[in-house]
Amino acid sequence: MSTVPQDQSVIFYPFTQEFMEDPYPHYAELRRHVPVHHHPGGFWMLSRYDDVSALLRSGLSVEQRHVAPGPFRDAYAKAGVTEKPRLKGLALLDLDPPDHDRLLKLVKQAFTTRAINALEPMVRELVDEALDDIAEEGGGDLVELLAFPLPFAVISRMLGMPPIDTKHLRMLTSLLMRSVELTTDLEVMRVIEAADVEIFELVSDAVSRKRSEPDDDLLTALIAAESDGDKLSHDELVAQVTMLYVAGYETTVNLISGGALSLLRNPEQLELLRAEPELGENAVEEMLRYEPPVHTSRRVTLEPYHVGGYEIPPGSFILANLAGANRDEEFWGPDAEEFDVRREKARKHLSFGSGMHHCLGAQLSRIEGRVAIGELVRRFPGLRMDGEVEWNGLRSLRGAARLPVRV
Repeated sequence: MSTVPQDQSVIFYPFTQEFMEDPYPHYAELRRHVPVHHHPGGFWMLSRYDDVSALLRSGLSVEQRHVAPGPFRDAYAKAGVTEKPRLKGLALLDLDPPDHDRLLKLVKQAFTTRAINALEPMVRELVDEALDDIAEEGGGDLVELLAFPLPFAVISRMLGMPPIDTKHLRMLTSLLMRSVELTTDLEVMRVIEAADVEIFELVSDAVSRKRSEPDDDLLTALIAAESDGDKLSHDELVAQVTMLYVAGYETTVNLISGGALSLLRNPEQLELLRAEPELGENAVEEMLRYEPPVHTSRRVTLEPYHVGGYEIPPGSFILANLAGANRDEEFWGPDAEEFDVRREKARKHLSFGSGMHHCLGAQLSRIEGRVAIGELVRRFPGLRMDGEVEWNGLRSLRGAARLPVRV
């Protein structure tokens, strides 16, 4: 059993403009030549569908405190930052059992299927308002006019957030999302830590006000959630609310913009969806597979982990290459690189993760994607691009920063 791949003809290197424009050829090289990849930076990456799926369902840790000393921990020390976990380490995304299971049990009392499905009329109202504005202008930036404001407004209304500086909160969430990116840039790490502290204080104040002014909303339900006398502490509430903003709204932005871009670049699929709107649900699954909102997910080994003939040692940081796995020909077939709204097993994508850390907001994201893209296609038969897409510069959360269209 080898501990380090000896022949690595390809090294994961996402820091080029070519990668930002189209990372999938690089993912394909990794998947075919080094599917179990030990990066010189000290982390590992898995790219085959079966390996990634097994890793996500393995129950491995997500807590960064278990990572052995290496380049990233050394960079934090050089930056002079404290290497505190984001949101005090209290968000579901960052916790292992039993803490994860305890919080999930409480959060699920408020975040029910019925409650999420009840949001669809509000989603449709917001989408109609956004599309009215686009129609009046004859087009515009689809990211700024639809993909960004929709999920932010949905989460704010769903939670029943007290008056808050939403523009500033949006800026802070965008900064905090950089914490999932691979970086040893000292200034970036300092900015992320400052944003983490500030957003925690901002949401903490909103939660305190909601306690004194309860209403019929998700935040009030979270405050009231109780199991055998156990309730969410104030800091736990703040962490979950912030997680919903950070993980929920940024990823849905990428789903809507990436889904629209996939259709615009594949006009025959756009016309097919327009002619057969009943394909809407499956089309969203294919959009999630083909242009996923999140490209990588992390795990940390607590004991030796065996995969592909290699033994990954304890304390190792492993990246699950979700986007690469979503186009693995061994699982999806020879047309894995093609966009097909009729793809039979599109829902088997790994874009929402798997296992105990499967995305809590997957159902809501699907509703927003289906309504936003479905109505966009239905209302605008002349929908077309009006310039080049501009990317957000992120690797793990790669998405469009600007998508100009004409209608």
